[in-house]
Amino acid sequence: MTNPGKILLVDDEPGIRESTQAYLEYDGNFKVKVASNANQAWELIEEDIPDLVISDIMMPQVDGYQFLQKLREDTRYQSLPVIFLTARGMTSDRIQGYQSGCDAYLSKPFDPEELEAIIKNLIERRKVSIQSNSEMTKLEEIAQEIRELKAQIIQKPHLVTTPSPLKIELTPREQSVLDLVAEGLMNKEIAVRLNTSVRNVEKYVSRLFSKTETNGRTELVRFALKHGLTN
Repeated sequence: MTNPGKILLVDDEPGIRESTQAYLEYDGNFKVKVASNANQAWELIEEDIPDLVISDIMMPQVDGYQFLQKLREDTRYQSLPVIFLTARGMTSDRIQGYQSGCDAYLSKPFDPEELEAIIKNLIERRKVSIQSNSEMTKLEEIAQEIRELKAQIIQKPHLVTTPSPLKIELTPREQSVLDLVAEGLMNKEIAVRLNTSVRNVEKYVSRLFSKTETNGRTELVRFALKHGLTN
């Protein structure tokens, strides 16, 4: 891990807080903040959102279940990974923990190496999820831009010049993919429409970029409309 993962440890036992913090910070992979109760933990989260929370269940005033419920009800923290670290190790307790929305449940006494492995796995999964959501947002923005471009052209046909004598040979499948890209569809949607794989669609889109010497979907659609390659 290039940057230390930010961990928030919530436990009312000083010994657990100190030993767990020392172990996780030992090799520099994690930076651990500690809180002795849920209210203090909430204040720390509000100041700086961690990558993961480790929480005891049996705590005074606000227990772990209530703390987790508060996190899951707040849209800012709904995807925040939470590990329950508790002396309550009965099967019914673990079931209640998972039903409450925790991502992992470890009973005390626990193996610190197992805890570390769970933390790394959950943080990595969250990073992948965030990256995937970011990419999907970008794709949606591109699709919306393409739809707006076509709407503008429909409203103002003079924006499209007379097709140029430029000759570009497209295979029937490339033409189908181009037409669907021009509709604002993404690769996964195109794959469903054409009953093929996403990888094949990616290949066809790449070929279209190469043949038209364009560098993005919006530029490709603008080029195709300008030169009469699609309607």
